[in-house]
Amino acid sequence: MPRPRPSEWLILAYFTYVAITGSLLHAGLKPWLLWAAVAAAILLLSLRKSDFREFAPALFTLAAYREMNWFRPSVFDHHFEKIWVIWDRRLLDGWHLRAAIEFLGGAVPTYLELCYLLVYAVLFIGVGVLWGLRHRERIDRFWVAYLAGTLGAYAMFPYFPSEPPRTVFATADLPRIVTVVRAINLWLVGGYGIHSSVFPSAHVSSAFSAAWGLMATLPERPWIGRAMAFYAACVAVATVYGRYHYAVDAVAGVAVSFFAVIALWLYRKP
Repeated sequence: MPRPRPSEWLILAYFTYVAITGSLLHAGLKPWLLWAAVAAAILLLSLRKSDFREFAPALFTLAAYREMNWFRPSVFDHHFEKIWVIWDRRLLDGWHLRAAIEFLGGAVPTYLELCYLLVYAVLFIGVGVLWGLRHRERIDRFWVAYLAGTLGAYAMFPYFPSEPPRTVFATADLPRIVTVVRAINLWLVGGYGIHSSVFPSAHVSSAFSAAWGLMATLPERPWIGRAMAFYAACVAVATVYGRYHYAVDAVAGVAVSFFAVIALWLYRKP
């Protein structure tokens, strides 16, 4: 008899939610077709043993991310962004955050851009650490935490249509130092990112969710989770400094990451 794992039930619940949301927001049949494909894939995964199953949630996460482009409005009125940027300017200029980051030249900007770039590898790092430490039985619990925070951010995108500050305010508030890593990040988000919403920041929520997941699954090595939490804080700063997100997006991303804490509390492993 098929026995989906808790992380797989969470994935299925998310795609069910998006399909229903799509019906309410007139997104057509595509979300339901994707839901059917995800349900079939989870069924197949639960019928056989395979090492691939440990990494399969990464593909579901990518599908969930790309699906959010189906909720992109035809026109953005930027009413959110015009409010959010006021707070950013107070932070970047009034509190001199940009000047502090650029005080030593390109070193700190390069580091922050690298932090932003490496978010795409966080889930593989988390699973890889557990695998390498021979704790494969804990991997699904990590996935529950990671997915709860990451998919929790995606779930809010349809209700906060918005564009990043680097495009809405293309000539203002940008970093004064342009690094090679920034050029790579701009190429990635421009060509492969979604363009429906930036609130909340899924970069921030996923990084912090990974931190909470590692803290829960590796309590005997607390430094690993703490290191990930420090890294996640750097990602939050990077998103605002690089103008990939507004400060409110980053704060909301931290808040959404606590869905991971709730999911871990609900998780029960015999």
